[in-house]
Amino acid sequence: MTDSAFSTALALIVGLDSDLLAIVTLSLRVSLTAVSIAALIAFPLGAALALYRFPGRSMLIVTLNALMGLPPVVAGLVVYLLLSRAGPLGTFGLLFTPSAMVVAQVILVLPILAALTRQRIEELHGEYAEQLASMGVSRARRIPTLLWDARLALITVLLAGFGRASAEVGAVMIVGGNIDGVTRVMTTAIVLETSKGNLPLALGLGIVLLVIVALITAIAHVLGEGTRRQLG
Repeated sequence: MTDSAFSTALALIVGLDSDLLAIVTLSLRVSLTAVSIAALIAFPLGAALALYRFPGRSMLIVTLNALMGLPPVVAGLVVYLLLSRAGPLGTFGLLFTPSAMVVAQVILVLPILAALTRQRIEELHGEYAEQLASMGVSRARRIPTLLWDARLALITVLLAGFGRASAEVGAVMIVGGNIDGVTRVMTTAIVLETSKGNLPLALGLGIVLLVIVALITAIAHVLGEGTRRQLG
């Protein structure tokens, strides 16, 4: 039974089954969009936290670090309450759409990107602070300079965020509803198809998800080695 399901799953992947392809495409679109939006906010936020000193900074950093472990179901519940008809954003009609899933993933990914960015930029600033000060570079102008210098490390940070987003189940299930052809992504489809006994499709999606995670890990490792050689 398992061998037959595995063989059928491979056939679905090789044959580019339309259902499987649609689910994978939506998953990638949602996760890539969420990570891109989160990065636009998190990179300058993390850099600013690394360079500026202000009252409440330590508390903000602690909060950001704590939110790295935010349970997905809690993020999903918050977004659901915001986007439901009784919520403040209910008039936009975003609940049970890919947009709602993007919002949930942004909330999950943003603290990870911001916290890791702050750590990396703080390390770089410690190395270059005197040089930048002697050149008269203001703190505001240091942010893009240091972000560019840390670009390889930040790509690794992006990959970590994408890995978190693409493997998430709880939040997207709550705000997306797992609607066939509309909001069904790889993780939610695997849960559903397994419960229905449709093992070939569940296995096919699982294999694709594992390949994506393996590629992310390999790229992050290569970039990490490149960064270490650069620093060395």
